[in-house]
Amino acid sequence: MRKPVLPIPPNTNLAGKTVARQSLVFKASRVIITTRSPAKGRAAIAALLADPEVNTNNPIARVEFFDLDLDDYESGMRFVRRVKHDVPELDLLLCNGGVTFFQYQTSKSGHERIMQVLGLLSLLRATAATRGSPTRVTFVGSYSHHQHSLQGTPIATSESVLGHHDDPKACRGRRRYQNSKLVINAFVQRLATVLLPSEVIVNNVCPGLVATDILRNLPLWLKPGMYIFFKLKARTIQEGGRVIIRAAIVAGQESHGKFVQNGKMDRLMVSSGAPFLGEPAGKEYTEKLWAEIIADTIKVYPELEGFV
Repeated sequence: MRKPVLPIPPNTNLAGKTVARQSLVFKASRVIITTRSPAKGRAAIAALLADPEVNTNNPIARVEFFDLDLDDYESGMRFVRRVKHDVPELDLLLCNGGVTFFQYQTSKSGHERIMQVLGLLSLLRATAATRGSPTRVTFVGSYSHHQHSLQGTPIATSESVLGHHDDPKACRGRRRYQNSKLVINAFVQRLATVLLPSEVIVNNVCPGLVATDILRNLPLWLKPGMYIFFKLKARTIQEGGRVIIRAAIVAGQESHGKFVQNGKMDRLMVSSGAPFLGEPAGKEYTEKLWAEIIADTIKVYPELEGFV
C-alpha cells in the first residue's frame, strides 16, 4: 500500500494515532496527520516513527503534521489549499472529528461545534486518474444515528437545517451527537451522487463502541458509570482501528455512499443507515443540508461553487 494517507484529526486516539499507525504498518508511503498544536503533532510523529512494527514494516515512511482546527472554516480551507499545494497525490482521506459535549458550544464559524466536514475531491479525482483505480474518502460515523428521525425535534418548514442544528433548544445533550452522525450519513449519501465510484469511493463507517477518550467532556456525575460500561463492552482502540482501516481500504464500490459497520471483526455489513434518510422527509432533509453546507463553505472557498 505505497500510497499517501491523510487522517483527520490525530488527537483522538482512534482515528489519529491508531489508524495512522496501522496505515504505516500496511506500508503507506506518506501519512499526514492534523493538529491544532505543533507540540502534539511532533509528539505524535515521534511516537509513530518509534513504533517497532512501523520500523520493521515501513522503515522509510514519511510522516508529517499539518495545522487544522475543525472549529474554524478558515483553518479548514487553509488546510485544503496547503494539501493541494504540497501533496501531489492523495489516495485516502479519513475524516473523524467526533466529540461529545453535553453543554452547547459553538465553533469559530458560528455553527454548533460538531457539525462540520470538509473534502479534497479534486485532488482525490486526479490521483484516481493517475492510478487507474479509485481513491477513498471514509467518514467515521456511529450506529447511534440509525434510529434517529428528528421526530422529537422536527425542523420547521421555514427553518434551515444548519440553523436547526445550531439551536441549543433543539440539540440537547446526547441528541447533538446523534444529530452530527445523522448529518454525516446524509452528507455521505449526497456526496456519493456527485462522485463516480470508479473515481472516488466515499463511505461512512461505525467502528462500534471503542475505548477512546470520547467521554472526556461528559459531566462528572456521568463519567463513573460510563467508564465501567466502556470497560465491560467497548472494543480496544486497536480493534476499532482495524474496522476503520477495513472500511477505508478493503471495502469496495459496493460501499459507495453507504453506512458500513460490523458485527464480527472479520465481516463488514453495508447498509443505507438510518431508514429516515430514505423517506421523503429524509430526502428533503439531505438536499437542504447539502445546499446549505456548500453555500456556507463557498463563503471561504469559492472553488466549491460547482457543487450546488
